[in-house]
Amino acid sequence: MLNRIFVAKKPLFMSSNAFLNTLKRKYSVKKAGFSGILDPFACGVMIIAFGQYTKIFPFLNKEPKVYQATLWLGLQSDSLDLENVRKIDNVKRFEENYIKDLLQSFTGSVRFKPPKYSAKKIGGIRAYKLARKQQESLLEAGLKEQEMQIHKIEFLNYAHPFLSFKVWVSEGAYVRSLGELIARELGCAGGLSYLERISEGGLRYEGERSLNPLEIIPFKRLDLRDKSSIYFHIQNGQKINPKVLKIYENGKYLMQFEDFFSIISVKDENLQYLANRIPLC
Repeated sequence: MLNRIFVAKKPLFMSSNAFLNTLKRKYSVKKAGFSGILDPFACGVMIIAFGQYTKIFPFLNKEPKVYQATLWLGLQSDSLDLENVRKIDNVKRFEENYIKDLLQSFTGSVRFKPPKYSAKKIGGIRAYKLARKQQESLLEAGLKEQEMQIHKIEFLNYAHPFLSFKVWVSEGAYVRSLGELIARELGCAGGLSYLERISEGGLRYEGERSLNPLEIIPFKRLDLRDKSSIYFHIQNGQKINPKVLKIYENGKYLMQFEDFFSIISVKDENLQYLANRIPLC
């Protein structure tokens, strides 16, 4: 089994699952997964893992997520992007400095409702599937207002009616919803004509090069390559006193051995295996 983790770049107008299938065929693997779904309309960074390395997704640092977007002022779309367009309005031109100031006003905590056409689950069903079936009552009940953090927003260009910006956001943020809010503050409709994820948790696309899992898991690393007695306990998933590992503080730890690594959680001198015996390639 091929164990590998890397950053790939999804093209425009392809679903995340379809893109994953192309990578599975390309590398001749059966078990694969990704962290952070991208809408078909969007392109950019996706963290891909094969084999046992799919187990480490929950432990990766996924923030901030950095996107580059272009907002089409006057675009009316049910999906807040180039798909499902209803109408395009003519919108007055705005002063560039006014737009720059407006963008900065969105820094911080922002309340929003996820788009109807999104991968958010409502009663176990993706919202976009309900939207296609025009299940408006279920969508209205399920898409509750929530909060996203805008860590930073940077003005890139304004060529009316197209406004381009770069934004650093929290996990679970929707840039399409942010675009809708920006347009609303300008007194018009708006939808994204372009959306690209530039990075996720500091990870960028670098030609699908393999990443070292020991370097991207953000926990304190315990080098136990010369601890043969501990090796067999961990290999068999046996309970062990954290003090034997010289762990005296609660938290999550990464244990490195010659041929595998494990992720553990320590709380009140109790050790729990979160992911054990993941092979080192």
